[in-house]
Amino acid sequence: MINIPTNRPSLTRFAWLSIGAAIATITLKTIAYFLTGSVGLLSDALESVVNLVGAMMALAMLTIAARPADEDHTYGHSKAEYFSSGVEGALILIAAISIVVTAIPRLIAPKPIEQVGIGLGVSVAASLINLVVALILAKAGKRYNSISLEADAHHLMTDVWTSVGVLAGVGLVALTGWERLDPIVAFIVAANIIWSGVRIVRMSALGLMDTALPSTEQAKLKTILENYTKNGVEYHALRSRQSGARQFVSFHVLVPGKWTVHRGHRLLESIEADIRRAMPSVTVFTHLESLNDPASWEDTNLDRPETPLPKKR
Repeated sequence: MINIPTNRPSLTRFAWLSIGAAIATITLKTIAYFLTGSVGLLSDALESVVNLVGAMMALAMLTIAARPADEDHTYGHSKAEYFSSGVEGALILIAAISIVVTAIPRLIAPKPIEQVGIGLGVSVAASLINLVVALILAKAGKRYNSISLEADAHHLMTDVWTSVGVLAGVGLVALTGWERLDPIVAFIVAANIIWSGVRIVRMSALGLMDTALPSTEQAKLKTILENYTKNGVEYHALRSRQSGARQFVSFHVLVPGKWTVHRGHRLLESIEADIRRAMPSVTVFTHLESLNDPASWEDTNLDRPETPLPKKR
């Protein structure tokens, strides 16, 4: 038996919000760089370019992920979101390399920072835009179980903390007059960006590799199933995977051989209803087997070993 949950609403409006925020912050941070000449602020602007590319990728993949299942994609298109977060993670790493390359000459031959007050004010405005949008995306990502929105939100929050570091560096240069603090802060920013990029790429790779549901979700499943084992029913071959916003679960239910098909069917309906209440976004695949048939115990692994056909009498 199969249970397929109702499709979630389109999330592309959040991607458009992220695109608008990226354009605004790129403009503001570029202005701040030209006003101050700070390589730290330049590194901040470069990361905002990555934000824009990532948001555009998210828009494309969310559009694909929203498509219903078809003949060629019978499990839906939700995995497209992993490509979005993976590309964004890779772009973050490229931005980090660009920051390091830009900062090295400034470390060797430092330059003075100009118009610090105006530059910092413009950068603070850009950071506030990112903060507001990141909170909105994080809430939507959690509500709709969207890895694309979650990755975008984490990236924007990284951008916010990066901006805080850059602003601190520029402020310290203004107070101490030690100009090498600016590229040093840029190196710290790059390290933070690399950490964020690696984390996002890893999360995307795990999704593409059909990683099982989190332990908390699996615990819910086992609790529901074990409630039925008290009545002489057993289960095995429990498997799960996350695919974008969708979750997939499959298992075999073993009942006494004397049961009728109708009784077994009603049991599966009851089990699936309990799972739906606990995990609304899950798609459930169940298979009914007999406790009294030895063949029922030979398919606990993903690939069932071949067994000889019964001899004809």
